[in-house]
Amino acid sequence: MRTSDFDYDLPPHLIAQTPVEPRDSSRLLVLDRGTGVIKHRRFTDILECLSAGDLMVFNRSRVIPARLRGRRAGTGGRVELLLLRRQGPGVWEALGRPGRRLQPGVRVLIDGQGSDVGLEVEVLESNPQGTKLVRLSSEQGIDQLGETPLPPYIHQQPEDPERYQTVYAADPGSVAAPTAGLHFTDSLLEQLGQMGVEQAFVTLHVGLDTFRPVQGEDPTQHHIHTEYYEVSGEAAGSINRARREGRRIIAVGTTSVRVLEQAAQRMEVGAPLVGAHEEKGQPRGLPLRPIQDQAELFILPGHRFRLVDAMVTNFHLPRSTLLMLVSAFAGRELVLRAYREAIREEYRFYSFGDAMLIV
Repeated sequence: MRTSDFDYDLPPHLIAQTPVEPRDSSRLLVLDRGTGVIKHRRFTDILECLSAGDLMVFNRSRVIPARLRGRRAGTGGRVELLLLRRQGPGVWEALGRPGRRLQPGVRVLIDGQGSDVGLEVEVLESNPQGTKLVRLSSEQGIDQLGETPLPPYIHQQPEDPERYQTVYAADPGSVAAPTAGLHFTDSLLEQLGQMGVEQAFVTLHVGLDTFRPVQGEDPTQHHIHTEYYEVSGEAAGSINRARREGRRIIAVGTTSVRVLEQAAQRMEVGAPLVGAHEEKGQPRGLPLRPIQDQAELFILPGHRFRLVDAMVTNFHLPRSTLLMLVSAFAGRELVLRAYREAIREEYRFYSFGDAMLIV
């Protein structure tokens, strides 16, 4: 397995720059793993692909306005910070530009235009990976001073910042949206409930490393950063009931896949300690328990999926860990064939693009 095995050529005009309206009017490519059949639908047609009793698992993380622009104290030089992970009260791991000048002890002033809100950021450490550890004088001004961080391939902010949030986003902490969820509307979620499709909500705070292309030719040597995740008691109960009753578990987005598979793996590894057991052919380590932890699982082809039966996902960047995850689920050759057909049919790609349902 090589990183170049997950490469493909995408015409630049297929990179979606703006979202479609309404959300659920995007296109939907339905891929059957068993038969290899590909169908072209609209996202609202997902209702026809689901059945009463299916359990859909959503990531309810909310994108924070993590991009801060300011000036260096003393020199006035322009500085841009991107908050990545909260390490403690007021302490964050961040990316900074210009990175070489942001050494420990440097202070950055973040001023709100036309506002009396402001904060000071002190650089505490420079990490070998190129990130900084910084301390904010206050976290309360982030909402007023920060900007929503968009991926570099999107060149303009949406008119409505909420368009880069899912309609069910509730837990602040992500620096990128769990984009498969962007296609769902309140009305569509209501229709799913009316037809008997159960819904469960987990949390995984998305970091930018999730979307970073793998640089080396051996993906097993790629270092993927941890991301905070949480499975509540209510969500764990819904997942366990669905599994016990043989109902499909459908992950909405690769982030939900990562939560489910990481949590299942943790339970499996810890089975002797938590008293886990096998039931009706379930993998050792179930039932799931409520958990708050750091996801470190890197899903590559060869991974044994423990919980996920189907997934909703967007079209991902070449050589990315997300494309590798989807290939692990459906098979690399089949996924790349679906991508080639999506390109021929001029689907829209990436964060604001169209969706796939893999069954």
